[in-house]
Amino acid sequence: MNGIETLQKATMENRPTISTLPGRHKRVYAGHPWIYSNEIDMTEDLKALPQGTIVTVKDAYERPLGTAMFNPRPLISARILDRDPGAVINTDWLSEKFSAAMELRDRMYNEPFYRLVHAEADGLPGLTVDRYSGIYVVQLNTAGMNQLAEEIVSALEEVSTPTSIVLQRVGAARRMEGLEDAPADVIGDLPSQARVLENGVEFLADLSAGQKTGWFYDHRENRARVASLASGRRVLDVYSYLGGFGLTAASSGAADVLCIDRSQSALTIAAQSAEAAGYGDICRFEKREAFGALERLGKNKERFDIVVADPPAFVKSKKDLKPGARGYRKLARLSTFLVEPGGILCVASCSHHMDLVSFSDNVNRGIRDAGRSGRIIHTGGAGPDHPAHPSLPESAYLKCLFIQVD
Repeated sequence: MNGIETLQKATMENRPTISTLPGRHKRVYAGHPWIYSNEIDMTEDLKALPQGTIVTVKDAYERPLGTAMFNPRPLISARILDRDPGAVINTDWLSEKFSAAMELRDRMYNEPFYRLVHAEADGLPGLTVDRYSGIYVVQLNTAGMNQLAEEIVSALEEVSTPTSIVLQRVGAARRMEGLEDAPADVIGDLPSQARVLENGVEFLADLSAGQKTGWFYDHRENRARVASLASGRRVLDVYSYLGGFGLTAASSGAADVLCIDRSQSALTIAAQSAEAAGYGDICRFEKREAFGALERLGKNKERFDIVVADPPAFVKSKKDLKPGARGYRKLARLSTFLVEPGGILCVASCSHHMDLVSFSDNVNRGIRDAGRSGRIIHTGGAGPDHPAHPSLPESAYLKCLFIQVD
């Protein structure tokens, strides 16, 4: 037996083992990456394990299912890391994962600006990593990934040459794991505003205090599609954040762009990006709450050739489905009032609890409420640097409808 095999055997024998209840192993066998607490033989010893412990998983008949990180607190108690029950989860293991993810992204994108790791779909549940050239922003969303923070940093340093790594420890997902929010750790030199290059357009972003990882790469292809329709047109970008849709439209010859967001700091950065790119005379920025701004524009008889509405999640849990559905319907109604006949409404949802059929239905109702009709000309989602796990449909969370309004 060689050294690696000895280490794997020792690791498997020394670490805790969790077992599924009889008959509750089938989803995992079929490729699902999660095991729920009610599917596990939850002994008192398991309940006492530290959150994020690496465990070996077996079924009720002692057959191995793989290696997982375990947390007895949330409903999703075990997340599969490797189908090998003897896998050693360390810097080398992470480096292999990062190298594979980077190789795929570098085949798809000419510039090193993308989501490098998209959680379960890249075999790293609870971990997201966004790359901004030499800067990496890491979200540690589970107890297991929180425990592996040092190894994650070391692995990123092995596969690339980072100028800075930001470790973020905030968010609802962490709180569900029983973790407290904590200030970000910054390793290396992080500029106050970092450069983001997307679709040939240069933006500025605050990667330490902005939303999520600082930028939303998932809409890259949807922004490009809006831009392809924008030449010579008036464009409204609601929930614009850093002006992703608006500035990309300006780069493609939009005649006039209005960006609306409730964050003054985000709008200030967006305005700086517009000035630096030479779009300062085309783009305007207003700090307003979205629904109020849409109602005011409607009362003022404003009309736009393209209206983009990309709100934050209206449905954060299943109990939010009904009020969230009403919110999307209202958003579609108010936005549709502002679309010129023959113009385009681009409306999105990042709520994975709201499926595409329900979202489309509520958007259609909102269009009808506005006394208009139209046709869906394209349905978009997240870009390929945000892959979906084939056994986890909720990982395909983003929906983006392009509707020509009569």
